Amino acid sequence: MANLKEVKSRIQSVNSTKQITKAMKMVAAAKLRRAQDRILQMRPYAQKLSEIVSNVSSGQTEDIENPYSEVREAENILLVVISSDRGLCGAFNSNIFKYTRSLISNNYAEAESLGNLHILPIGKKSYEFFRKRSYNVMEGYAHLLEKLNFDGSGKAAEMIMEKFEKKTYDRVEIIFNEFKNVATQIIKNEQFLPVSNITQGAGDTEADYIFEPSKDFIFNDLLPKSLKIQFYRALLESNASEHGARMTAMDKATENADELLKDLRLTYNRTRQAAITKEILEIVGGAEALVQG
Repeated sequence: MANLKEVKSRIQSVNSTKQITKAMKMVAAAKLRRAQDRILQMRPYAQKLSEIVSNVSSGQTEDIENPYSEVREAENILLVVISSDRGLCGAFNSNIFKYTRSLISNNYAEAESLGNLHILPIGKKSYEFFRKRSYNVMEGYAHLLEKLNFDGSGKAAEMIMEKFEKKTYDRVEIIFNEFKNVATQIIKNEQFLPVSNITQGAGDTEADYIFEPSKDFIFNDLLPKSLKIQFYRALLESNASEHGARMTAMDKATENADELLKDLRLTYNRTRQAAITKEILEIVGGAEALVQG
């Protein structure tokens, strides 16, 4: 049986850990509230913009010159993998990495073997994971989550759109966690470029628009904005999901610390009781020996 000093030391250690996890849960809850507000405000705007682009382009894309809708044989692939900057958020990052590696193995094994598969990691954990495993990693955008805003996101989206237009990449996909609620995040894999799957199904009915100044001008002006919004939305979804996952993980860690503290205090009391009983027996035994002597 462990001695009292060891058990007491463990109790203090677990109690300190509990205070940390409880504080981290409160911080995550505060950040989640702000992140949740941002994504809930963004979703209707992104959906409506996609619907407008879909209606404008519906059945009329033949005479619109648009480099972002060009469907080519997918020889060069770019996967944008969004993770978090920090850990302690449960399986948030590991699920994304597991899904991405499975996707590469099942769909893009040939492109990977030829060196035509590239990873654009957003988030330090994503950058570290794919860098250590010798994937073709693009530099310069892992820090976007440090100060998440539309300007930084828009520059990353512009870079991707430019490389697609120059045929550096034939297909671009974004892999991220979509926020559902505090306890649930859904892994999403959305085709970013070409844009055919982004606007598909956004509007079930075709609206009757009067185009001013012209149809192609409006379409080519709206489409880049829509792409930037879709990219930013993915970042906001992942950001809200991260805080939800961290809040859940820290809540569970706090509960586990409570359970462990109960067991340790029970062990401490039992050890203390055993020590007292032993001392009493020694005293009684010594007194008995003196009487007999």
